[in-house]
Amino acid sequence: MNYFIAADTDIGIKKSTNQDGLSVKLLKKNGENMVFAVLCDGMGGLAKGELASTELIKAFDNWLENDFSGECHEQKDFEQIKSQWSCLVDAQNRKIGMYGRQSAINLGTTVVVLLLTDNGYLAMNVGDSRAYEIGTDIAQITKDQTVVAQEIEMGKLTKEEALKDSRRNVLLQCVGASETVVPAFYQGATQLNHTYLLCSDGFVHEISDNEIYEKLAPQMVNDKIALLNNIRNLIELNKSRLEQDNISVVAVKTY
Repeated sequence: MNYFIAADTDIGIKKSTNQDGLSVKLLKKNGENMVFAVLCDGMGGLAKGELASTELIKAFDNWLENDFSGECHEQKDFEQIKSQWSCLVDAQNRKIGMYGRQSAINLGTTVVVLLLTDNGYLAMNVGDSRAYEIGTDIAQITKDQTVVAQEIEMGKLTKEEALKDSRRNVLLQCVGASETVVPAFYQGATQLNHTYLLCSDGFVHEISDNEIYEKLAPQMVNDKIALLNNIRNLIELNKSRLEQDNISVVAVKTY
């Protein structure tokens, strides 16, 4: 399988620092093309959220370089990766948390990770950064780990009510600010001629799934330039609607 890749991050219209971070790599392992992407949305005073997101991205990049064998042919291979990612997140949660306590500051970061291979994809998230799959329609792969998402799942809130709820951005857990962190994992078949999307929550507050689909549906992005331009168009649409947060996106089109 082959891939077009595009990514962008924007400080937005209000904040003085961009505390989001991302990394996306096209790699070849055992003769197979793969994509590995990680996106984080840091939280904390001044630039401390940026520190948390940067440290976690570095840790995942180190995993990719030093610990990833490229074996993704059997279920046991994905189970091993899940175990490695869980250990990585636990170690970073303790490291970032200790730094925060020693510095008397609160900081942390969400994270969403995606590995695309011919034999399937593996996604992981902590917090409310998201992964989507776009084919004949748009589907969110991950589940937001927020108070309002939990309330919706329990039937206590509608999706429309959640959009205006004051707890919309309250996370159930994040790396560096939770006593323990339990990542959520998602697996599926990697589909030909689909777009896979990672984004921070700032990307989705002010635009709809239909607007994302109109720009990033596979038939709309036939090359890397179109993919990048359409990502940037959606970022600017968010800003024109006065989105207050940093905005970050990674998109991968299979072909």
